[in-house]
Amino acid sequence: MPYHYPNTIPFYKILFKSSSITRNPIPFHKENFEKHGDTFAISPPFSKRIMLTCDAEIILYLLRKNHRNYKKSKIQTKFLSKYVGKGLLTSSGEYWLKQRRLIQPAFHKEKLQKLVTIMESTIETQLQNLPKNTKVDSYPIMNELAFHVVAKSLFNYSSDEHTMHRLQEIIETLQDFIIREIRQPHKQWWYKASGLVKKHMTLVKESRDIINTVIDERRNSDKEHDDLLDMLLKAKYEDDGTSMTNEQLIDEILIFFVAGHETTANALTFTFHLIAKNPEVYAKVLTEIDAIDDAISPMEKIAKLNYVKNCVEESMRLYPPAWITDRVALEDDSFGGFNVQKGTMIGISFYELHRNKKYWENPNDFIPERFSDENRKATTGYYFPFGAGPRMCIGNSFALYEMMLSVYQMMKKYTIATDPKKVAIAPLITLKPIDLPLTFTKRTV
Repeated sequence: MPYHYPNTIPFYKILFKSSSITRNPIPFHKENFEKHGDTFAISPPFSKRIMLTCDAEIILYLLRKNHRNYKKSKIQTKFLSKYVGKGLLTSSGEYWLKQRRLIQPAFHKEKLQKLVTIMESTIETQLQNLPKNTKVDSYPIMNELAFHVVAKSLFNYSSDEHTMHRLQEIIETLQDFIIREIRQPHKQWWYKASGLVKKHMTLVKESRDIINTVIDERRNSDKEHDDLLDMLLKAKYEDDGTSMTNEQLIDEILIFFVAGHETTANALTFTFHLIAKNPEVYAKVLTEIDAIDDAISPMEKIAKLNYVKNCVEESMRLYPPAWITDRVALEDDSFGGFNVQKGTMIGISFYELHRNKKYWENPNDFIPERFSDENRKATTGYYFPFGAGPRMCIGNSFALYEMMLSVYQMMKKYTIATDPKKVAIAPLITLKPIDLPLTFTKRTV
């Protein structure tokens, strides 16, 4: 069949803007979606065309309806797996399916009930150290909180505080370098020649050694910890009844750290800023939180935090942490009126989908009521903060519970205020906020 692609932007037009696109591709995407419609293409030299879409029908086709014909690109697999191993986020095919089936039960609601108790006490501890009555950049605070929640939920601190902080430093250093490698492929030779790749691979080894020590300690312990590591150690493959090796466990744990702490930190930062900036929303959140008895269990609190959940969901609509993903066609295919060649890469912009006027009324406004029980149906099919289809984020409920409990604990204890300025973002592997200040004042109620 003849190949038929959407409107295609010549590569030379991109070349002139390459440095600004590298820093922040969203204005370039926005401009071209407005000009060419919900799907357009670019034509790199010596390579197949690349498509970019914010069309819900095409996105569901790629991620759900015909997902077997699409794989993640080398950007997601090769670059990431070099540093964080072959875990759920970076693996594919039969191995991915086998791991997903093994790990999925650890994230079922009944298992999460044990984790939310760890989660709640960790959040409480983290919030005790907030800088009070002074304006501070909120992201580092949320980042620290989210890292501790993941670390405690995974290990319940089998290791000492110093070791966990070292692991945090390494993971953040590796994330920064991965972004540089992905964004500046033309500097690959320099990264190798200058020893930067070697230096970061040494950090990879150190991080794997730290986690391996924790796993060995746990294997030799007869104590129950009710954390994720316990669940992963007990998990058995259906076909032969074996468990994961240390290497496999390390791969999955590194992925949980990378995928589970920065994304949540980003989402929490945006959520608190948006609540603080909208007085009517703020008042509704307080009314709901203050009506809840602090003595009930964390799961009972989560069940009552309906409006808080709507706020978190609306925040992730406007600022989805996983703001973009991609798929590569394994065979020729047709969708949305296009005929694409095997090997075509399609970028999926959740950020633009979530702000697409075709699907959302007043798409740039923060309106948590969109996700109320009576309105939620209207968002189905257009809202994918955790992706969609078989590869949807395995930790979506974990992340939602963590964010809801963080909002509850924070606003039960503190009044928050922010600058009503425009939000600045850095679209890296995840969508990061830039300098979003908050002021925390102890509540006297």
